[in-house]
Amino acid sequence: MSTHTGPLGGIRVLDFTTTFSGPYCTQLLAEMGADVIKIEAPGGDITRNLGTTRTPGMASVFVASNRDKSSIEMDLKSSEARATVRALIEKADCLVHNMRQTAADRLGIGPETALEINPRLIHAAITGYGSNGPYAGRPAYDDCIQAASGLAWLQTLVAQKPSYMSSPIADKVAGLATANAITAALFWRERSGLGQSIEVPMFETLVGFTLMEQWGGRAFLPPEGPTGYARMRSEHRRPYRTSDGLISVVVYHEGHWRRFLEFVDMPELLDQDRYRTVEARNRNIDELYVILEELLEKRSTGEWLKILDELDVPAMPITGVDDLFSDEHLAAVDFFQEVRDSSGEAYLVSRPAARFSASTLESPRNAPSLHRLGAGAAAVDRWLASDSDVSTSRRTVT
Repeated sequence: MSTHTGPLGGIRVLDFTTTFSGPYCTQLLAEMGADVIKIEAPGGDITRNLGTTRTPGMASVFVASNRDKSSIEMDLKSSEARATVRALIEKADCLVHNMRQTAADRLGIGPETALEINPRLIHAAITGYGSNGPYAGRPAYDDCIQAASGLAWLQTLVAQKPSYMSSPIADKVAGLATANAITAALFWRERSGLGQSIEVPMFETLVGFTLMEQWGGRAFLPPEGPTGYARMRSEHRRPYRTSDGLISVVVYHEGHWRRFLEFVDMPELLDQDRYRTVEARNRNIDELYVILEELLEKRSTGEWLKILDELDVPAMPITGVDDLFSDEHLAAVDFFQEVRDSSGEAYLVSRPAARFSASTLESPRNAPSLHRLGAGAAAVDRWLASDSDVSTSRRTVT
């Protein structure tokens, strides 16, 4: 039995993922207390050498997306590795991969094979595109999914040409969605006693993510017009200039507008038909944002932050990524944590943002060094030595 704390304490996850989407998913599960063994191909996950590196194989991107896991290097084409994987599947609660379906089947970790070995297994596959559509099997990377989903096109409203967000958002959204689906499947298994396979396509996931506020007239049958949400598409929705810098301000609902406009001696604006209701303000949001832009230029960033805080209008300074490490709020909530690897090398990681009142989360652990099968495979040995069998009985969490 696992002694891991957290809401997923005692849940065992076999992680065959690489790059971003899958490792982010399994790290979220590990943060919640799951016991995750990362199975890496010979040479290790490609992200072991992405980003800044001090120790070979422990680059910043890998450390940031693989903490709280154990790891073992296996050549899944070898009979020894296949036998070990089969034994691990028998003990696992969940198996996650983000390779093409044909590759997973060929390596013996596809859903049919895995669920035959362990009928209570949750088998989760992160794919590029749904397996029952014409794009199935195409190679998929974050840039391609941002492009295909409409997200890159949406940036034309700011950048005047399609552009990618400076973060692998398609990968990370797919990882979040898969972690959510896995926890739902685990909950269903507690009721039914049965495992199942899950497929989470990046394309469909990001299309749903992108369209949430953008449906516009296409939400109706027949359509009432094109897609769109005026506030999000406004070219004036951007950081605003103050007399000495930039600021983010969201004057959103009627209370915000009324308090702000009263402060700047323009309360009569809300009496005009074009600004009286939320629907009218949304239709004419560009005009309101131009007024806001002109007013904000008259005072400093510091002055506005104090004023807007007193008015209870959302506002924050524009913060660079490097500035986050000196942010007073993040310091107060102990967001950044120091961890060390087996050699004593120190790393800085973030703790899970979620907090639980009862199922306490453990302190973060560093990402794992790469070990070969039979050399330092303590997590594998622990699993295989356990008497618990998830295929026939529910796991007891201690």
